[in-house]
Amino acid sequence: MSTPVHDDPLSKERSHLSASRSALRAMREDVESLDITDVTANWVNAAVLEAQIEQRIKALADLSETPLFFGRLDYTHAPGAEQAEGGEGERFYVGRRHVHDADGDPMVIDWRAPVSQPFYRASKKDPQDVSLRRRFGYTAGDLTAYEDEHLLDPAEAATTSRLLQEEIERPRVGPMRDIVATIQPEQDEIVRAGLAGSVCVQGGPGTGKTAVGLHRVAYLLYAHRERLARTGTLVIGPNRSFLHYIEQVLPALGELTVRQATVDDLVAHVEVRGADEAATAVLKGDARMAEVLRRALYSHVVPPTEGVVVVRGSRRWRVPVYELEEIVRELLARDIRYGAAREALPQRIAHAVLVQMERAGEAPDDRVQNAVARNTAVKALVKSVWPQVDPAKLVLRLLADADFLAEHAEGILTAEEQKAVLWAKPARSVKSARWSPADAVLIDEATDLIERTHSLGHVVLDEAQDLSPMQYRAVGRRCTTGSATVLGDLAQGTTPWATRSWAEALGHLGKGEAVVEELTAGFRVPTDVIAYASRLLPHIAPGLTPVASIRENPGFFDVRTAPGGTADVVAACRELLEREGSVGLIAADARVPELAAALAAAGIGHVGPGEETTHATRLTLVPASLAKGLEYDYVVLDEPRAVVDGEPDERTGLRRLYVTLTRAVSGLIVTHGTGLPPQLA
Repeated sequence: MSTPVHDDPLSKERSHLSASRSALRAMREDVESLDITDVTANWVNAAVLEAQIEQRIKALADLSETPLFFGRLDYTHAPGAEQAEGGEGERFYVGRRHVHDADGDPMVIDWRAPVSQPFYRASKKDPQDVSLRRRFGYTAGDLTAYEDEHLLDPAEAATTSRLLQEEIERPRVGPMRDIVATIQPEQDEIVRAGLAGSVCVQGGPGTGKTAVGLHRVAYLLYAHRERLARTGTLVIGPNRSFLHYIEQVLPALGELTVRQATVDDLVAHVEVRGADEAATAVLKGDARMAEVLRRALYSHVVPPTEGVVVVRGSRRWRVPVYELEEIVRELLARDIRYGAAREALPQRIAHAVLVQMERAGEAPDDRVQNAVARNTAVKALVKSVWPQVDPAKLVLRLLADADFLAEHAEGILTAEEQKAVLWAKPARSVKSARWSPADAVLIDEATDLIERTHSLGHVVLDEAQDLSPMQYRAVGRRCTTGSATVLGDLAQGTTPWATRSWAEALGHLGKGEAVVEELTAGFRVPTDVIAYASRLLPHIAPGLTPVASIRENPGFFDVRTAPGGTADVVAACRELLEREGSVGLIAADARVPELAAALAAAGIGHVGPGEETTHATRLTLVPASLAKGLEYDYVVLDEPRAVVDGEPDERTGLRRLYVTLTRAVSGLIVTHGTGLPPQLA
């Protein structure tokens, strides 16, 4: 006997989904129909309001492939407990955004709302007044399954959610997806941490640290929208490919105003056309360079050698040299920005003149003080005592003039270090110089010494382990008055200047008080794969806790010799393309052209990292140097030894290998024709 439709729970839930989509469409149409003709005072207000309406319309988009809600909470009274926030007997559907009906009653509750929190935190031991938690399964946007947990039923044993496992392991094509339906309690604690404090998340491969950081931004924008609308938010990633990979996560959650950038973008004061040797880059990225720059900058301030005479009408006012010296000393002692002190100097001199005027019986006002500050004699003195300095020219001189560098690096850099920092062939001008990425960071430091860098309300820094101390300082300048979420894995540090500890890194960032959280539960990388990659940990990060995969599916894993060279690699790719999902072929950078040619000869289409995959072209050819942060359902890793040998030292090479071994979500094939590194034995 078939179940009547009105008694079928799945049919009821589908009806609610359909009604919710209709309500969302009505909300969008309401915004689209707004007439602002009579509510704006001028064209500026109209333009601002139109932009806000446009953003709101985009935020209310109904993404057909994205479930509108993924869970349901039925609240009740727990014995002896107070009324739950949701109220006795109330039911809430938890989704990516808030949806209400024509009467304003909620049909879907935003996952970030306090009433939604028990969806992630409630358990048999702590039900948080929830009697039932329901999870929904979807296929191509259609609701196809549900799964219930009766948290107050002592007869029902706690089990691992099948739908949760399926969602975690679901194949993907294209950019990174949100994890809003699968956030775990330990992840949720980080996501919902307050705006005032900074958080550092140490997480191994597959622990979801990047997703946690992005969802934290979405949560903070929900909980502190007005404040962050004024101060701004920024997500910093290691490269453009990575940013392209994650760029759809926040829009899928309705957040469209978050800027994304690399560290190189932040410090782009000059065109970068050169590169440093590893040892030189390490030195330029050393925090000691900040003091060298400070000394070099303030060496331009020279004590006045004579007084200044200001002529006004028939009167001459003289400020003696000793008084000028005192003014300069006071400004230096205040430790304010070089440019701010330079702007204050003429006003301080003018004030000294006004004091003399008042003593002589005159009554000068602010207009007189400003006129004195602009006096030719005063401006000439300021120019000689506290001259303007261009930050790029300052760095240019330090790197090109051995005597100038030696004078200001004395006691900070050794003679050998100074020699390593200096350009072999000095540049003539800022424009002709072949600036390196490390040079651009030095210029950013000098720029901040002269004029304060604008600070944002919150900054997310991903793959943070690869930054130099000077790069940390550059990021820290962007959140001096705000907070930060720092994401990384010490074992995946693949630059010669990679940080050795989070305490050291956070100190350079200016967030030494940040709480360090460690994620060790692996949701994305299969058990066999992470166990194999973890053989490298004693050699690259001895004190780090290995990731423990919680996947029930062990995944597909195979290590193969490749006597046929690229032909065997192509065959492995073809084999994995027969499975559902995305495939990544990762190889040492130097081998990428050869592999690209082999794929083309075999008629296998592929794209590069950062390019969109499609259902027809699911293979991405990834240089090892760009693999960090990316994930694929299946991976072919070509020649591990070549990956190690492609780095300047073995430790960095082994860390790069650790990264490439841990990009697979469902399966990994390792191919090698020259033997494996002994650390994998």
